[in-house]
Amino acid sequence: MKKICCAVLALLPLTAFAYPIDVEKHLNGLSIDYNAYDTDADIGSIQVNNYGNVDAACTVVFNNGPEAPRTRKIEVAAGKFKNATAKFNRNIIKLRIKLTCQPK
Repeated sequence: MKKICCAVLALLPLTAFAYPIDVEKHLNGLSIDYNAYDTDADIGSIQVNNYGNVDAACTVVFNNGPEAPRTRKIEVAAGKFKNATAKFNRNIIKLRIKLTCQPK
């Protein structure tokens, strides 16, 4: 019994770095979808998928509370996808992402 409890307690820190992600999107009529990921305790990422037939120019702003926001600009060709990531100096407690896309 004691060995089982120790094994369970040893596994707890391996799954503890998940954090909530809120995405605010402004897609301007484009066929864009996204998947946001908690890559690491201090790294957030988003995959932007363009399902339309028009290329898109997107701006992604990652915000982690008191730190300065990280802005990434990506161009997503029609029928393709791109990833954007941001690393912060502190562990992320809650990540807010603003995704804005315009037709190119």
